[in-house]
Amino acid sequence: MKNVLVTGADGFIGSHLVEELVRRGQKVRAFVYYNSFNTWGWLDTLPREMMKEIEVIAGDIRDPNGVRAAMKGIDMVYHLAALIAIPFSYHSPDTYVDTNIKGTLNVLQAARELETQRVLITSTSEVYGTAQYVPIDENHPFQGQSPYSATKIGADRLAESFYRSFNLPISIVRPFNTYGPRQSARAVIPTIITQLLTGKHELHLGSLSPTRDFNYVKDTVAGFLAIAKEDKTIGEEINIATQLEISIGELAEELIRQINPRARIICDEERLRPEKSEVNRLLGSNEKIINLTSWKPTYSLAEGLKETIVFFRENLGKYKTDIYNI
Repeated sequence: MKNVLVTGADGFIGSHLVEELVRRGQKVRAFVYYNSFNTWGWLDTLPREMMKEIEVIAGDIRDPNGVRAAMKGIDMVYHLAALIAIPFSYHSPDTYVDTNIKGTLNVLQAARELETQRVLITSTSEVYGTAQYVPIDENHPFQGQSPYSATKIGADRLAESFYRSFNLPISIVRPFNTYGPRQSARAVIPTIITQLLTGKHELHLGSLSPTRDFNYVKDTVAGFLAIAKEDKTIGEEINIATQLEISIGELAEELIRQINPRARIICDEERLRPEKSEVNRLLGSNEKIINLTSWKPTYSLAEGLKETIVFFRENLGKYKTDIYNI
């Protein structure tokens, strides 16, 4: 399938996905969030020669007409456009419903009308909530522990309904925590790295005990492409996970060791999630994706962190390191 659309192409994972699709010879249309500055997010940092190969369309995933127009003539859609910050979802849940649920509905409706050949819907490990058992496989119960996760559960179930009701060829792609170059400072690894790179000796964090299963972004992108390649992934929900976990505290200590050994961790009350909302353990099973596709993780956490630190050293000026980014 040569004509592909990536929604959320201006974002962290989306820009990496666009980059890899172009490298593989795909004809890429990038759907970015319209703004008055006419910025295309991280796509603005890609090489000029590569950008000549990409058709950029600015719009709003909440607008069904704009989404339908962007999907005309497209064989495959990678739907990544979403609001993802958990703290901001406490503040503005309505916006998350409009973007994550209604935005996904717009993609599904257009795909049904236009007879799109494949649609990949991006989920999140947050839909599982705190692990009831590990490793978390795709049969694990869903728990809406934040407005963000609740809207992603809703979007996933809408996608499932379109597969079962209208035979729409969808796959639900569920990455566990992705990190790497270009990630927002709202995420924990950039939060730690950017604070440490300023040279200050206080590292402000929330809870240190939760564990996470971290995917390097290039492995996440490879997972999307592997799922898209296989017909047997149609109608399936599929984790992308390393099946390894590390606590936030252990992660912070390792980054302190590498970047600023004199730093000490300060527990910042502002950064703590409400007790019932905190996801205490995420450790994903990757058995299904390995069985259905040729994918396997290729980056260790040490290798991924090394590349990520290099990026943030070179781009620290793009980040607001003196505030709590939500």
